[in-house]
Amino acid sequence: MSKALSVCRSCILNRFRDCKKYIQEAHGKRAGFGLEPEPPRHPSGARCHLCANSCRIGEGSFGYCGVRQNKGGKVKQWMNSNNVAWYFDALPSNCVADWVCPGGTGVGYPRYSYTHGPEHGYKNLAVFYEACNFDCLFCQNWHFRLQSRRGEVHSAEDLANSIDHRTSCVCFFGGDPTPQLPHAIRASRLAMKEANSSPTPRIVRICWETNGAMHPSLARKMMEISIKTGGCVKFDLKAMDERLNIALCGGSNRGTLENFRMLSSLFKMRSNPPSLVASTLLIPGYIDENEVGAIARFIAELNPDIPYSLLAFHPNFLMRDLPSTCRKHAELARDAALAEGLTRVKVCNLHLLSDVY
Repeated sequence: MSKALSVCRSCILNRFRDCKKYIQEAHGKRAGFGLEPEPPRHPSGARCHLCANSCRIGEGSFGYCGVRQNKGGKVKQWMNSNNVAWYFDALPSNCVADWVCPGGTGVGYPRYSYTHGPEHGYKNLAVFYEACNFDCLFCQNWHFRLQSRRGEVHSAEDLANSIDHRTSCVCFFGGDPTPQLPHAIRASRLAMKEANSSPTPRIVRICWETNGAMHPSLARKMMEISIKTGGCVKFDLKAMDERLNIALCGGSNRGTLENFRMLSSLFKMRSNPPSLVASTLLIPGYIDENEVGAIARFIAELNPDIPYSLLAFHPNFLMRDLPSTCRKHAELARDAALAEGLTRVKVCNLHLLSDVY
């Protein structure tokens, strides 16, 4: 059990009402970063429809993500700009889909990959959006909060123009791209247009790493872009049980699961390379083989060929008092996922696994 949450998995699942006070206290620490402690529900506020939180934001205030603001009765991005930074990673990278994607394996050659195998010599443009509509107590990239509303701002054109002829994929992550998806979608379309109009059409795969809790229409646009370009949408399925998701991430996973279900129906349009990938972080004491089995069952009922990455946990942010995922934990989780009928399951971040059980 983490002291940051003060309640264990069993209590969350069996005594959720009694745990609410502790869960609210844990996520209330967001206020120290200038963020709303919970999605605002101002009675006369403007409704934000960008994500599943459906914030009702008071005049001059911000939504749960910290970048959507009510100005003059309309929800706008703060300063009409986007808090985003980017850098280049050499391929193959440590992407959670590396083991099934063109950049890491060459699958889809020659339409979606430059080489038969891993794309050595090419690079990924990693685009980090400095905002999130969840509040994961174990966040590995929580440092962006220290620059909340003070990070660099760039236009979609600036971002698209940074893509050169050695860039074969673009991955939007964060934080999460959800609060700033209109910016990411516009940048993607500009990149696609440029790649297709060059004298020799270039491969620029568009990928997303997300909690999946965006408006369904935006989720569909993301998937359509990935299908066209050879990229994929990577959903981080934090938990199957809504109570666990609320406790660990500050919000419901209903929108995430519904979006995943919807996009799974498009998976058959391009299953090789896979256009949809799921991942789950194996958090000691909270996300065990039972939870992974439930998630895998959900995925398998939709399509057993959707790849599933199991990620080793490393202590960070408010859950630094938990140990790293042990090897036995990872093996049990993998076996549980395979037992549910999934055909492609892999434990990633092996270097983080501990041998202590």
